[in-house]
Amino acid sequence: MRLLVVEDSEIMRQSLVTGLQDAGYIVDSAADGEEGLWYVSEQDYDLIVLDIMLPKLNGFELLARLRDAGHMELVLLLTARDDVSDRVKGLRQGADDYLVKPFDFDELLARIEALLRRRMGAQIGSEKKQLQVGDLMINFQSKQVSVAEQLIDLPPREYALLECLALNRAQVVSRAEIEKIIYDDLIEPMSNVVDSAISNLRKNIDQPGSPSFIITRRGYGYQLREA
Repeated sequence: MRLLVVEDSEIMRQSLVTGLQDAGYIVDSAADGEEGLWYVSEQDYDLIVLDIMLPKLNGFELLARLRDAGHMELVLLLTARDDVSDRVKGLRQGADDYLVKPFDFDELLARIEALLRRRMGAQIGSEKKQLQVGDLMINFQSKQVSVAEQLIDLPPREYALLECLALNRAQVVSRAEIEKIIYDDLIEPMSNVVDSAISNLRKNIDQPGSPSFIITRRGYGYQLREA
């Protein structure tokens, strides 16, 4: 999952970026509204943490421009004022949630997780919060993975890779798509980081003597097998 933090306070911005990266997210950051708008024009994000009081282009203006342009990224507003009118204005302009400063980081993280679960629930159907492929079970809500009823402790990026394949299991996911969704922009075009990640994931979830859960479509990418 890739997030964007738009916050003008350098201390707050760096703190949020570090905390969210530690939680397993890929995070970009912007110091003002115009920079935030540029980032969204160049990169797809799953969620934007957006401060209201920003230089050059405030959070309300940025949010309005995004929604007018058809951007549907989840937006969590940060406001320094516990003012009902600000919250109502943000929600009516298309924000998905808000949080009043000062806040506890754990609450911010919980709200982000809840918003992403909600969006994921819309993708996979409200009645289906988990996916089973043979002995492999993926719980999208708890982010738990088990094989033959044994829990597998996957690192955050390996889980994100598996989740990406699971949510797109009806199609082949290209190497470029995996790099874009899962990894940062520092990957060299010829890097074998995707191959290494696929290899590590297979070692964690595949069973000896059984076909891999991940199919390699040579020249195209990777796909989670159907059963």
